[in-house]
Amino acid sequence: MTFSYSSSSPEVVLCPPARRREALLQLAAAHDPKLQAALSAAVKAMYNQPDTQWDGLWVTLEAGQLTAAIWVQPLPMNMAQLWLPKQLPSEQGVHTSALLRAANAWVEAHNIRLCHLELSSQASVSEALLREHGMQRLACLEHLIGSSRYRLSMNEVLPLSLQPFGELSLREQVSLLAAVGQDSLDSRPLRDVLSVEELLDGFYQQAPQAPQHWYAVGYRDAVVGVLLLAPRPALGRWELMLMGLTTDWRGKGLGRALLNKALTLAQQAGVQEVMLAVDDVNVPAKRLYQQAGFIRYAQQRLFAWKGSGERRDLPN
Repeated sequence: MTFSYSSSSPEVVLCPPARRREALLQLAAAHDPKLQAALSAAVKAMYNQPDTQWDGLWVTLEAGQLTAAIWVQPLPMNMAQLWLPKQLPSEQGVHTSALLRAANAWVEAHNIRLCHLELSSQASVSEALLREHGMQRLACLEHLIGSSRYRLSMNEVLPLSLQPFGELSLREQVSLLAAVGQDSLDSRPLRDVLSVEELLDGFYQQAPQAPQHWYAVGYRDAVVGVLLLAPRPALGRWELMLMGLTTDWRGKGLGRALLNKALTLAQQAGVQEVMLAVDDVNVPAKRLYQQAGFIRYAQQRLFAWKGSGERRDLPN
């Protein structure tokens, strides 16, 4: 299959299997080390897939030379992640625009519900170019890192209990996440697109082994929140995937106590650093993490093409 949009546009074709490695190396060169590692993991997960599963990988060719690549990586639940090409300054983004048009057409043809990408501050592709090709900005995430040895001061001891998240039924897990997400400032546009069930599936996909460090948080005989932690052995850190309280228990100092509990768990496991991502608009959460000594080490903007598919919810 070939896309051609004007006489000045490069030829965009489905990547031939024999040139797949070359195309993926082109993609890796377009990203910072963090995203290169994520791309490598995504490619490894596709090693044993048939060629038909790679029909979201597109390249530009000029005189037989592969000049750029873009990949719509298929994900469960008819969703996808977009891996951007390396923009060629000499071509003033012509290759990138042509590939974005091809990727968008492919997403629409396959009725992908949500095709997202992460754009770092160092990315050569501009936000304006993505918006020009129909992408919407969903969130701006601040990536923070802090020491597991730090503890926030507390006016009183607030004894929190932790129940393994896996002991809850699926319906109880979904109900708790829904209660924690109510009126949350984190990634509101994303929550409008994805159901709680799909968000939970996403957490499981990020860290299949992590549920041993996932907890329902108890206080005064009530379930008041959730704490999801994930070891990242390759980085020698733990990630705080989600920490939240239900609406009735916010503003009572429990967030400080819960963050201390998370840092204690990491330190007891021999981990020196904890990392997390927080929405830039979530000022209260950012303030809490800053008080605990967390500092920003990266920023990423989340963009997406939204499809017309319906959200997947549990039946009543």
